[in-house]
Amino acid sequence: MIRIGNEEPVLETENWPPLWQKIVRAKKNSASVYRYASLAHLQFELKLRTGIVEAAKALRRSGVQFEDFEHSHCNERFWHLNNRGGFELRSDVTPAEGIRDIFANGPLYGFECATAIVIVLYKGLLDCIREKDFNRMFADLLLYDWHYDADLRLIEKQGASEAFPGDVLYFKNPDVNPWQIEWQGENTVKLEEDLYYGHGIGIESSRAIIAKLNRHRKPGSTVSAYLTDQVISPDFLYLSQFEGGGPGANPESFYQTFAQEPGIVSRIGRRRYWMV
Repeated sequence: MIRIGNEEPVLETENWPPLWQKIVRAKKNSASVYRYASLAHLQFELKLRTGIVEAAKALRRSGVQFEDFEHSHCNERFWHLNNRGGFELRSDVTPAEGIRDIFANGPLYGFECATAIVIVLYKGLLDCIREKDFNRMFADLLLYDWHYDADLRLIEKQGASEAFPGDVLYFKNPDVNPWQIEWQGENTVKLEEDLYYGHGIGIESSRAIIAKLNRHRKPGSTVSAYLTDQVISPDFLYLSQFEGGGPGANPESFYQTFAQEPGIVSRIGRRRYWMV
């Protein structure tokens, strides 16, 4: 169910993009309540979800390589490679320029799957908000594992069965072969119903991702990889203010008002996530 404030709105979605319509239809038909501060809040969420999906597809096409931290590499015109395998933005490069170069010159880059997902989130957001705000919010950008700037404002909740395109989900391989520890799991972006992007795996169904992870278990193991229940997404309400006006609501006040309703949010994230 979708509500704007306390009202169930009549939404005229005929002219909305197909992905927007699919997400709205799924939320309207859900038993959970998805509440928005305004129509602009809902539309920004749909816009950013679409931006994240398109960024994931673009990263897949870019030619970036899968590497562990020890063998990470980047375009040193835009980034410094630190001794942990992280990318530190050069002082003469804006965050927007640095993120865009990854997609423009993908073969110059190699990184692991968690870094890839953070890059996708940054690119999706960059395409949806004012560039000057993006550069201000993410100055001194570091790309490394699940490190991310607090202004990305990631939210964590449980409920993978009601995840939507643009959400981040994790496939865990609990019995991974210790000699192939890079296959301990796969961070993914949901693209559509049962279709996910994971760096190093590509665009696959849940069944295909689990099958690939299962090929890297301990010898003789019968414990299958699986999709965990954790769902991560940006704080759409908070970020909408940087699109150009936004819905004009205070995110913390809004979430506190409706925090007890299922489907709203379990925690506003302002920390690093370690999805292992």
